[in-house]
Amino acid sequence: VQVTGLSDVVAVSAGSEFSLALVRDGTVWSWGLKHLGQLGDGTTADRLSPARASTPTGITAISAGSDHALALRGDGSVWAWGGNEEGTIGDGTTSDRPTPTAVAGITGAAAVSAGNHHSTVVKSDGAVLAWGRNSEGQLGDGTLAGRTRPVGARGLPRVTAIAAGGDHTVALASDGTVWSWGANWGMQLGDGSSEDRSTPGPLAEVTRMTAVSAGYGHTLAARDDGTVWAWGNNDDGQLGDGTTASRSRPTVVLREEGAGTIATNDWFLHLDPATAASIPSSAVPVFLLVANPTANDITA
Repeated sequence: VQVTGLSDVVAVSAGSEFSLALVRDGTVWSWGLKHLGQLGDGTTADRLSPARASTPTGITAISAGSDHALALRGDGSVWAWGGNEEGTIGDGTTSDRPTPTAVAGITGAAAVSAGNHHSTVVKSDGAVLAWGRNSEGQLGDGTLAGRTRPVGARGLPRVTAIAAGGDHTVALASDGTVWSWGANWGMQLGDGSSEDRSTPGPLAEVTRMTAVSAGYGHTLAARDDGTVWAWGNNDDGQLGDGTTASRSRPTVVLREEGAGTIATNDWFLHLDPATAASIPSSAVPVFLLVANPTANDITA
């Protein structure tokens, strides 16, 4: 259904049972569940239709987490509101905030992303700040200590984009590489293991990437050739590789009935078995094992 009462919307973000919309004039509108103040209008009453949040003017980006939200203002400041049990608001407390508050100490912010119970920011100089839950190392500071104020993620190159997932984080570097850290129960870090990481690590298999997105237990990245790569939990087919096998390393998302070549890793779903041996074993879908079971370099 169409959401009524909104126009000139330039961005949207969906949290857990609440929604946000950013209007071209820099205002934020919200609706849905609000028991922790995640709608940002100063109350804790649910809303069945959009109402303006109490953010300052000049907002340029929004991100909804599980029960909190972040907003980036044009002056480089970051604003947060909602549930704060894990310190996700970044104000030094664990008190819920129904009214947006500026995150102290952050200037020159360029991007924001709200995870399950942690928050992340990319600064204009490419540095990454994070705060909130850190039980799986999702803040990237080398510890498992939760933070109620921003701390710097360690060992990253210059970052241009970031995605906070369930309890993991993924960053896109200016050189097109992808870095990941935090929870890895579903192999969502893409490093070939299922071990959590408290510091960022690069994914050697993926280069020339242009965008990243993190789900609860899986991760996506887009490449400059138009292909999409995925890794992590795949119980419901969320990796799009034609299987339900989880992947500890990136694999290309298949495009059924679409034109594609081996060279660009943009394949037909029903690939000629004669060409299967030329596909990197780290990216091969499981169903190709049936098509060409003698290929020595193909592993499940």
